[in-house]
This record gives sequence, C-alpha cells and structure tokens, in this order.
Amino acid sequence: MSLPLDDLADHYRSIIHGLGEDPEREGLQDTPKRAAKAMQFLTQGYNQNLEELVNNAVFESAMDEMVVVQDIELYSMCEHHMLPFIGKCHIAYLPQGHVLGLSKFARIVDMYARRLQIQENLTRQIAEAVESVTKAAGVAVVIEAQHMCMMMRGVEKQNSRMKTSMMLGQFRKSQATRTEFLNLISSNR
Repeated sequence: MSLPLDDLADHYRSIIHGLGEDPEREGLQDTPKRAAKAMQFLTQGYNQNLEELVNNAVFESAMDEMVVVQDIELYSMCEHHMLPFIGKCHIAYLPQGHVLGLSKFARIVDMYARRLQIQENLTRQIAEAVESVTKAAGVAVVIEAQHMCMMMRGVEKQNSRMKTSMMLGQFRKSQATRTEFLNLISSNR
C-alpha cells in the first residue's frame, strides 16, 4: 500500500533539504507535492490488476494467424536508480479462437511499465499476461528502450538502446514463426 500524498511529499521535502536546497524557497515550495503526485502517477501500475484491466475484452474469432501490435510507447522507472526508461513494445500472438481488444495491449504494457522495473522482467510480465488472457498458441514481445540511468549518469552513453525479447509457445518452438514476427517488426524502420 502506498503512502498518502502528504507523507510522500514530506519525504521529497527531506530529499530536497538533503541535497542542500531550501524546500521553502519560492521555486521549490510546491515541488514536494508535485513530485509526490508525479511518482504516484508513474507507479500507478501497482494499483491495477490484469483481470480488471482486460475487463472481459476477449472476443471469439476464427483468426488463427499472427496478430502484431507494434510501437506501443512505454515509460517506466528503473528499480535500481529510480530514473526513467523510455521505449517501444512490440507484441504478437497466435489466437486460438479468441482475440484481445486492441487497446488492452497498450493498457497491459502500461500496467507493468508503471512500476519500479527492470526491462527484462517487464518483457516477461507482458508476454505472460497476454498469454494468460488470450490462451494464445504463442506470444512474442520485444522491447526497445533507452535508459536514463545509463544516459544521464554512470557511463553517460546517450545513444545506447537495450532490446529484450520473450518468446512463448509457438514463437519459442518454431524458428519460422519467430522469424516472421521479427521481420514484421523490423519492416517500416
């Protein structure tokens, strides 16, 4: 359970003071509360669950070929440094009598991204969630992201990107299926 807004704001006020700033100076007076609200928004995924999010938006369909949803924007927070990582998620699945409402893919991505995360776990969580709600013959997820913890601090490599993939079911078993997915997401680039 998360802290109430005022308690979280008090922690931000302490951080500002700990950095050697005066949290009461004009430009910073409202910053603790704004920062607390921002952090609550950026981690709202903790207050969501998959069943409520999907809300019965799984529909019968004879479709049994690959469905790809590409370039879903994602914004998450590195759990090691609490700095953002920003990127895109590509999802494919092989329906078996049921398809998922299109907007639900973005909502699933957001639910898991809006938590303190590492990209590797985020990729797996999204794949397993899509598999769980669709009962698909296979699910594939690729995430490409830039991490501020590597760009703004540490090694300061501004042009670095991290790519992760998770292949379940037929995407793991069949090289041809995996290759089709990877070719589809790499076209138009």
